[in-house]
Amino acid sequence: MQLTTLKSGVRAVLAPCEAESVAFGIFVASGSRHENADRAGISHFIEHMLFKGTPTRRPIDITRAIEGRGGNFNAYTGEESTCFFAHLPSEYLAEAVDILSDMYLHASIDKEEFARERSVIIEEIRMYRDEPDSVAAENLQRALFPRSPLGAPIAGSAESLAPLTPDDMRRYIASHYLPSNTVLAITGAFEPDRALRLLDDAFPRGYRKARPFSAAPVDFSLPPEAHVSEDKDVNQTQLAIGYRTFGIRDERKYAATVLDAIMGRGMSSRLFQQVREKRGLSYDISSRWQFFADAGMFTIGAGLDPAKAEKALAVIDREIERVATRKVSRSELERTKEFLIGNFRLSHEKVLSKMLYYGTTVLTFDRLVSTQEQIDGIRAVTSDDVLAVAKDVLRPQNRSISWVVPRTK
Repeated sequence: MQLTTLKSGVRAVLAPCEAESVAFGIFVASGSRHENADRAGISHFIEHMLFKGTPTRRPIDITRAIEGRGGNFNAYTGEESTCFFAHLPSEYLAEAVDILSDMYLHASIDKEEFARERSVIIEEIRMYRDEPDSVAAENLQRALFPRSPLGAPIAGSAESLAPLTPDDMRRYIASHYLPSNTVLAITGAFEPDRALRLLDDAFPRGYRKARPFSAAPVDFSLPPEAHVSEDKDVNQTQLAIGYRTFGIRDERKYAATVLDAIMGRGMSSRLFQQVREKRGLSYDISSRWQFFADAGMFTIGAGLDPAKAEKALAVIDREIERVATRKVSRSELERTKEFLIGNFRLSHEKVLSKMLYYGTTVLTFDRLVSTQEQIDGIRAVTSDDVLAVAKDVLRPQNRSISWVVPRTK
């Protein structure tokens, strides 16, 4: 495994391993929090448009070149990054690098494709607006990060997308899709020296020059909005609880990850046992700790019978109070740590998961973070660490609650 800087200034992670396939990804430090209000959703829009052709490839040519070799490719946009990736049989690494680099560097942004894809994204937004758990989560994030791009929907809105033009998108790419903002990652069966030659040829020196854009930091002096609620034509109440937290570089991240697993990861977690198994108040309940550069959020989500929603909230609150006031037992702590480590190790048997891990961590930390470093970080967590982070984070002043409730008929 190695991290190197290409002639272009782009960083590249090479992690060969025993496999029948190879995965290649392009990671860009450009996401929804880097957008101004009048450009909300443009990062996600760019993700879509890079699949819509280049001067030498039609959209169908791009698709057939990957799928016609038995591979698959996709992309995703988050708050702080966008990723484009392909996974193919190992003999097709050159094709993967050629196609994805062409998309990244030479996207046509055709006017007709632009208009058509904007309509597709608006339908995607409407689709998620029809999902009550997505609505509750989106409203919760807006409440946790008031007046911050971190609280804005990643896809933007029909109103923010409407005035965008192909030239707006080209200018945004030119100012954000930069060598200093980009990480390449290859995992699987490949020869590293050949891979480096392919990457150096695909990403020429000086392909773009601009000053990197810096996102505004989260203003922690603005308190989260305590409660938000929306009514929809649904039968079930959707509850989302969130706490605004510290960022990914905080040394407490490992204790936070263990706390998350104790509370709501898997069927053995406290919330699943207390809310579903013992009381039958929800079909599914889970938690998630998500980190950003300078902030984060710990969230709990559940779908509930409207008549039992307040009772379920009371049970959840008791579990929150318990974990913030009493140390977790040694047996529960060790069981949870083994759960996390086992999941992590199993995920790294997959070539695609390895590639996503290495690309994301280098983009975040500007260095290689080995799997052993992650495992050691989890193993080092103590009961005192978990209690300390729970006391610090699970406070009323850090909290928002989001409800989606059935519309009164």
